[in-house]
Amino acid sequence: MKIAVALSGGTDSLFALLLLLEQGQDVFGLHARFLSPQPGKPDPTEAIGAMCARLGVDFHAVDLADAFEDAVVIPFIEEYVVGRTPNPCARCNADMKFGLLLDAAHALGAARLATGHYVRQLRHPEWGMTLQRGTDPAKDQSYFLSLVERARLEQAVFPLGNWRKEQVKAELAKRNIVPPLPSESQEICFVPGDDYRAFLRDRQVRLPGPGPIVTMRGRKIGSHKGLWQYTEGQRRGLGIAWDEPLYVVAKDMENNVLLVGGREHLVARGCLTEDVNLLVDPADWPAEISVRTRYRQAPQPARVTVGDTGMAVRFREPQTPPARGQVAAVYDAEGHVLAGGVILGPV
Repeated sequence: MKIAVALSGGTDSLFALLLLLEQGQDVFGLHARFLSPQPGKPDPTEAIGAMCARLGVDFHAVDLADAFEDAVVIPFIEEYVVGRTPNPCARCNADMKFGLLLDAAHALGAARLATGHYVRQLRHPEWGMTLQRGTDPAKDQSYFLSLVERARLEQAVFPLGNWRKEQVKAELAKRNIVPPLPSESQEICFVPGDDYRAFLRDRQVRLPGPGPIVTMRGRKIGSHKGLWQYTEGQRRGLGIAWDEPLYVVAKDMENNVLLVGGREHLVARGCLTEDVNLLVDPADWPAEISVRTRYRQAPQPARVTVGDTGMAVRFREPQTPPARGQVAAVYDAEGHVLAGGVILGPV
């Protein structure tokens, strides 16, 4: 069975390739050019190809920049225009890496696509193939893969699921191998410096302008810079001196009002989602499940109802309001991913 290994040029994908090579797998390197080359910045394709040549591995590159713009970048912009906080990495995994890139791997003769994601893929006695949190809690990326269709995940290989980042770095150093792009990738690959505000301004996007900041009691206490610049639960950057810490409670898009309040107002009993991706039939879900609505959040015990149009999540204990546009990932007690959906808003 031939396996294509998605290579970004970084540490994780390189070590995934090495592990498969050392296992005797029939592999080749595959690099997706998601971004058009920028003046003054090196194109990593040549360096990745040279690395594969040194390892005796065939290498292919595919240009998916136009598709990436349409499927990831433009929706990212559109989400901010309507006041949502998008999760482009989850969309990229579903539509690009395990969408068009997997298709390209098939066209080149591969049966499966391997990546450097820190996530496990296991065979459950009742559910069949399951996606499970990675061993490294600091690097687990199951949250970002929860929107990938089950049929696509069944064609994936995740060599790093049982590894920790420190181990990966140490093993590469032991082999005296330096990745072409050794620095850690930024959070959003197409946003320079992870500054989405500057990115949107540079794109000359027409965004909603300033408006009032109003407390939950209806008192105007300042002006915001545009609702697109704020996220539910945000504390810093409000620019208001107050006698208690203030948080963004909600964004009233219709009236262009930013609603703020104290921590006592920063609670949500649950949330609604759309674009649900079921990885395990809800009829087979265990009684005890949990939901993660932010990447850097531990899954919280919840009750989830799956309907025709989405999921309704009800937390056992009140939580910080989930941000619209982010992902709600459903887990069982052992860390299997049961489903994922895009958050419509808190309830």
